[in-house]
Amino acid sequence: MRAVRYHEYGNPDVMIIEETTEPHATAGSVRIKVQAVSVNPIDYLLRSGVIQEVLPIGLPAIPGRDAVGVIDEVGEGVSNARVGDLVFGLGGVSDTTAEFAVLTAWSEVPSNWSVEQAAAAGLASATAAGVLNALGDLSGKTFLIEGASGAVGSAAAAFALAAGARVIGTARPENHEYLEKLGVAATTYGPGLADRVEALAPEGIDAALHSAPSASLPDLVDIVGDTTRVITVIDAEGAARLGLRKVDAVNDSSLLDHAANLGRLGLYSPRVDHVLPLDSIQEAHELSKGGAGKIVVTLT
Repeated sequence: MRAVRYHEYGNPDVMIIEETTEPHATAGSVRIKVQAVSVNPIDYLLRSGVIQEVLPIGLPAIPGRDAVGVIDEVGEGVSNARVGDLVFGLGGVSDTTAEFAVLTAWSEVPSNWSVEQAAAAGLASATAAGVLNALGDLSGKTFLIEGASGAVGSAAAAFALAAGARVIGTARPENHEYLEKLGVAATTYGPGLADRVEALAPEGIDAALHSAPSASLPDLVDIVGDTTRVITVIDAEGAARLGLRKVDAVNDSSLLDHAANLGRLGLYSPRVDHVLPLDSIQEAHELSKGGAGKIVVTLT
């Protein structure tokens, strides 16, 4: 099969497209013929080698954590999937940017999503759903999201709004209109955040999510006043230092089902900022690392 692979750690130019052996579905998994994948921070962190001591991977490696495609193999013990189903989901730590990929968590793609939206939903929605599960019932609560216009932040905003929360989100000014269309009260990043948030929510903030690579984690703790109600999906060091929880995505199909169900109701539309072909995988990694938003790479 054709796949993107890198034989050594380094810059995006270490990635090449080449032929390699096909994977096959094992017990509890499905194999898909991949139509598109998204680029996530974990992909370029792994490829660059900066986290190899924490999360080593075997080389050569295929980048990619999530994908969308049509099931062509169903593993033993799987009863909720059939050959021919269009699904989105999660593979291993790094293995989906290829003609075929094995998923161990998946959900059927809502008919009102494009393939590109489904590709963007896997890791982002699993992470966001995990955050909401960790925080518990947010109905009637005010929820602050640092980085609300990003893939994880916008998913968390949609899930919280659907759960009955009021959501305040930080973003660059050019993304405020997008947030307001979602139903999020928008404000900016940076110094003075506590004052801006107080003006929007004088009654206080009940919980906060840190989903942008900013230095605001201590500010979120001060704003909420309770370390158990602040979660980061970005800053493991800050979480350990401040005594907070860091939430990572887990391969749990129920999290993806929740995202898909909200999608069918029109309550969650995964954000896609750029769509590039497979031949542009190096550019896709450059754009993603540079903060250009959610990048989807198509294989068909």
